Amino acid sequence: MKAIKWLMTFAMVLAVTSCIKKEPLNAECDIVAVTLPGDLLNRTPIIENDRVTLIVKNHVNITDLAPEFELTPGATIAPPSGTKRDFTEPQTYVVTSEDGEWTKAYTIAVQRNNAINLKYGFEDVKVTKSAQGGSYDVFFDVNINETTHQRDSMFWASGNSGFAMTNGKGAPDTYPTFQTDEGYVGKCACLVTRSTGSWGALVNKPIAAGNLFIGKFDLNNAIAKPLEATQFGTPFFNVPRYFSGYFKYTPGDVYQQFNASAPGKLEAIPGKKDECNIYAVYFESTADMEYLNGANVLSDDNPNIIAVARISEEMRKGASDWTYFHVPFVFREGATIDADKFEDGRYSIAVVMTSSIDGDYFSGAIGSTLFVDELEIICL
Repeated sequence: MKAIKWLMTFAMVLAVTSCIKKEPLNAECDIVAVTLPGDLLNRTPIIENDRVTLIVKNHVNITDLAPEFELTPGATIAPPSGTKRDFTEPQTYVVTSEDGEWTKAYTIAVQRNNAINLKYGFEDVKVTKSAQGGSYDVFFDVNINETTHQRDSMFWASGNSGFAMTNGKGAPDTYPTFQTDEGYVGKCACLVTRSTGSWGALVNKPIAAGNLFIGKFDLNNAIAKPLEATQFGTPFFNVPRYFSGYFKYTPGDVYQQFNASAPGKLEAIPGKKDECNIYAVYFESTADMEYLNGANVLSDDNPNIIAVARISEEMRKGASDWTYFHVPFVFREGATIDADKFEDGRYSIAVVMTSSIDGDYFSGAIGSTLFVDELEIICL
C-alpha cells in the first residue's frame, strides 16, 4: 500500500513539474507601433517590413526626436526606445527577438507634411532582400525642403513584398515592379503583370499586376483583404491642377479572369484586352479614412475625394512608344477645400499606376508591361 501511495505521489510531482515547464521564448522581432512624445505626428506612422516612416507636422525639429516603440512580446530594440536622435537622415534600429536568435534592421525615416516632391523620375531605388532568397526594388524620391533646407525622402509603395511570399526567389527584374534603364530620361519604373505560381493559385491570388503608388502596402492584409492592403495617399500642401508624365504600354497576349473553379484559377476571356491605369487622387484625410484603398480610391460615392486626374480610356489600351499625357484634376461636384483643414495638413495626394486595370481582382494578362517616367503634379 505504501508503495502504491509513493508511486501516486511521484506521478503527481511529475505532473506538476510538466505543468510549470517554461514556454519557449518568442522568436518574433517586429516593430508593432511607433509614437512620438507630444503632438508632433500628422499621420499614423507607416510601418512596413523593414522600414518605418514618421510623417510629422511642418514646425517639428527633426534633429532631436525620441521615438518610442511597441515591439513583439519580449523583443528589444537598439538604440533603446526613447533615445533622442537626429533624423535629418534616416536612422537604423535593430530589433532582437526574445530568444536572442533573430534580428531585424529597420530604417526609420521622418517626412514632413510638405516633403512630397512634385516631379518623379524614378532614378533611385533601394534593393530589399526577401525571406525566400530573392530581392526587389523599392523606389524613393529625395527632396530638399525649401523652408528648412533639410533632406527629406519619400518612399513609393508596391505589392512586391506580397509577391515575395508567392514567387519571389529571383532578381528585382523578375518581380512585378522594378527599375530599368529604358526610361524616357535616364531610368524609369517598369510594371509587369506576373504569375504568382502554384502557391498564389492555392490562395486564390493567381496573378500579381505591377503596381506603384504613394502610400503603403499592408502585407498583413495581402491575403485576407487584398483591396485594403493597398493604402493610398500622403499629406499634400498644394492644390493640384494637372497631372502629367510619359508612359508606354503593351498588353499581354491573353486576358485571363480570376475563376476559382478554373485550372490554375484563371479563365481566358476571348477578345478582351488588358489595360493599364495611371491616375492621381486629391482627397481629405479623416479619422475614419486616413488613406484610400483599392476598394474606394476611384469610387464615385466616396465623400472624401476632392478631385481625380486619370489618363483616358484610349491611352489605357496601349502605347508602343513613349507617350506624353497631361490631364486635369477634375473636381467632384460640390467638393470644396476648407482653409483651416488645408493649413492643418488634412488633405492628401495619391498617385497610382498599374500594369493591369483589374489586377486588384487578380485578373489581367500575364506579361502586360507598363513603363512610367517623368511624372509631375502641377499645382496652383
